[in-house]
Amino acid sequence: MSAGPKYEYRWADGITIRKPIEVSAPKYVEYLMDWIESQLDDESIFPQKLGMAFPPNFLDVVKTILKRLFRVYAHIYHSHFQKIVSLKEEAHLNTCFKHFVLFAWEFCLIDKEELAPLYEIVESIIQC
Repeated sequence: MSAGPKYEYRWADGITIRKPIEVSAPKYVEYLMDWIESQLDDESIFPQKLGMAFPPNFLDVVKTILKRLFRVYAHIYHSHFQKIVSLKEEAHLNTCFKHFVLFAWEFCLIDKEELAPLYEIVESIIQC
């Protein structure tokens, strides 16, 4: 799983896989979606009853989710963008990515250094 030659992403969930492992992009996405689902289903992190408090680490969990989702976008742009263009689907990808970036930026959910693989694109979105 990479976003160009400078950025390689390894997977670890801290529970079943403690030491980051090298995986393919499809496997990374599979692990990520399963992990995100388990986070969303965990009522100690995302309470489902009215009046229940969010845990102290809630913001950290959300930041980790968005950081890892950003890595998927970075991989797509670096490794599959030409295929997306050939399918004439780049407008859809760009719109989804723009909404993702604006939400993450508004609420300071992704550290600036994490945005490096797509920084030029992110910068152009933020400047709008």
